Amino acid sequence: MRQEGAAVPTVQQRPAQSQETLSKSESPRAIRPTGRTFQPAFLVRTTQFLREVKIELKKVTWPSRKETMASTAVVIIIVVIISSFLGLVDLGLSSLIRFVLR
Repeated sequence: MRQEGAAVPTVQQRPAQSQETLSKSESPRAIRPTGRTFQPAFLVRTTQFLREVKIELKKVTWPSRKETMASTAVVIIIVVIISSFLGLVDLGLSSLIRFVLR
């Protein structure tokens, strides 16, 4: 999210030219002035995104170790129960198919 009043990155406008007339150093990329040098716009956007991610992660309420362990135990138990059920259903249907085909 952008903050109110934050500067919006601009794209440098170049005269319209065909791709064939541009050299590699003149390729039509969006660039933004950052003081002494120019940085590609994707680098500026990536840096801004990572800053915003850091800010949002500070707002997260992380679970305690006890809550994490309890949730993990519940997930493991449910996985074991469901996989056992599906294994039994598979075994039963396999036996039924073998019986019918004999």
